[in-house]
Amino acid sequence: MNTSANPEIGMSITAAGIETNYHEAGEGFPVVLIHGSGPGVSAWANWRLTIPKLAQRARVLAPDMVGFGYTERPQGITYNMDTWVNHILGFLDALGIEKTDLVGNSFGGALAIALATRYPNRVRRLVLMGSAGVPFTLTPELDAVWGYEPSVEAMKRLMDIFAYDRRLVTDELAELRYRASIRPGVQEAYAAMFPAPRQRWVDALASPEAAIHAIPHETLIIHGREDRVIPLSNAYTLHQWIHRSQLHVFGRCGHWTQIEQADRFARLVGDFLAEASEQEPFPLSS
Repeated sequence: MNTSANPEIGMSITAAGIETNYHEAGEGFPVVLIHGSGPGVSAWANWRLTIPKLAQRARVLAPDMVGFGYTERPQGITYNMDTWVNHILGFLDALGIEKTDLVGNSFGGALAIALATRYPNRVRRLVLMGSAGVPFTLTPELDAVWGYEPSVEAMKRLMDIFAYDRRLVTDELAELRYRASIRPGVQEAYAAMFPAPRQRWVDALASPEAAIHAIPHETLIIHGREDRVIPLSNAYTLHQWIHRSQLHVFGRCGHWTQIEQADRFARLVGDFLAEASEQEPFPLSS
């Protein structure tokens, strides 16, 4: 239980040798929520509206991935997909979870894809929201997100990019996210992850096409039609490549589907995951 006045700080566990901050709620089959890669991001910032809703139907776990939030940042660590896959595997192992559902947001979608392709037996069902993980041309908006230099004004501009509904972008929220982005070590780690030129990091987050075609899991793909950070075409690519997939596109919605469409998002995801049997079999062929 979180006894801190800061709601972003939850529980702590050692995962792959890294002290990992995470949130947990609910009971039942586990579902791990993997956040995106915005400046000052944390699991709580991404999933604060989703956790209590999904927790009515499942055991919900939301870690801060290494390099983000309140998880330890080991000296000299290399931030890449191998590191993040090893970290999420270590998180599952530390909690004794052999198989989980995965919900990945943006960068987190790329990580969910990587885990599902490399360790398919550890995953039951996939939900990919505004997901990276396939090749695409770097958008100016994603370039701005990864190139963030801390200031309240810069954070406000980024939040304008993320949200279709500008009413969500308040001065108070921009100030909170800015403060999160300037905590000791946060900007240093963030700047080390995605230095210019940044198309190479889009490419580095992508899993091989053949591996994505081979994903055996039932997969729900969700995207905001007005997403300016990750193009809607990514969702169509994933839908074409993943044989057992379904696609839901929210109109009048940007990159913050889980916030802009919080109730609908949680209901959609909850229903999709509730369909599955605990030992959902993998087909031997497509």
